[in-house]
Amino acid sequence: MTAASQADETLLAQLRDRVGQRVTDWRSGARVLGISPLTGGTSSLTFLVELDGVAPGETPVVLKVAPPGLAPLRNRDVLRQAKLQRAVQGGRRPLAPDVLFTDPGEPPEVPPFMAMNLVPGECVEPVLSDAAERPAPGQVRARFFDAVRVLAELHGIVPAEVGLGGEPVVGLADEIDRWTRAFTTLPREMAGDYERAAKALRASMPVPLPPAVNHGDYRLGNTLCEGDRVNAVIDWEIWSVGDPRVDLSWMTFFTDDAGHPAVAPGTVAGTPTGRELVRAYEEALGRPVPELGWFDALTRYKEAAATGLLLKRAQKLGRPVKESMTRMDLPRLVQEAIRIVTG
Repeated sequence: MTAASQADETLLAQLRDRVGQRVTDWRSGARVLGISPLTGGTSSLTFLVELDGVAPGETPVVLKVAPPGLAPLRNRDVLRQAKLQRAVQGGRRPLAPDVLFTDPGEPPEVPPFMAMNLVPGECVEPVLSDAAERPAPGQVRARFFDAVRVLAELHGIVPAEVGLGGEPVVGLADEIDRWTRAFTTLPREMAGDYERAAKALRASMPVPLPPAVNHGDYRLGNTLCEGDRVNAVIDWEIWSVGDPRVDLSWMTFFTDDAGHPAVAPGTVAGTPTGRELVRAYEEALGRPVPELGWFDALTRYKEAAATGLLLKRAQKLGRPVKESMTRMDLPRLVQEAIRIVTG
């Protein structure tokens, strides 16, 4: 969703009125000075709201809005994201932006929204960034290690203890089925031999670990960093409760040694190796992580399916595709998944 398409004047006027009504419940005397669109993901619309009548550090705030006209389900459910972000506060460090206030709207015509504090920091995925945009290798390395400690803290949360005990547990078969359904919607030249991959994954599923809170797309590019430190994890659209190795394997796929197919040839970002990250995670969590190789196969299967959906959507809407995505050989990723689990 581009900034221009977010900035529909009718929607902006509606949001200004609705935020104005809600913000006084949060801070008496607060009022809206203006709302402007921010670039963001494809699941929801993001805006920056300037406020008056609040402390200097409390303005602007970030507003995340479900797309008008669509049911706020799954990755569009901003109130479910707000529930998660509230649940993961209270630990040794903030894991997500604070949720300041929400509004349920009257979907689909009047979309729900949530307001968050504006967390300082830059959002960069080192292996997918140009050298000019990428932090120095030493800082990249430090951020990765801090991010893996944050991940261990997230996975240390017991869902039932933070109000998430009623969430359905996404099992490993569910993970396979989710991405298999995505493959069935793709043209054959994108999907590759996904049926064989799904069968191989199902035949080799490891014993699941106790369920944890998963981000679903955990990587440095979904964090806000200052210096060597992660200030917050963002973009919680596909969070779930399930096996924590789903997140850990996904993070290690965005390292120099992982061979991610979207990375430009010759790129060396200065990341730790995947094995170093796993060791740091195990040390922070206080226990070993068994059978991670199967999850590396699932990661490649998931990446191929998710990228295929993005490419299909871009083609349908006539949108340009990022150069990194044009490098993606989706059938090859599927074959890698097969190779990992079958030897």
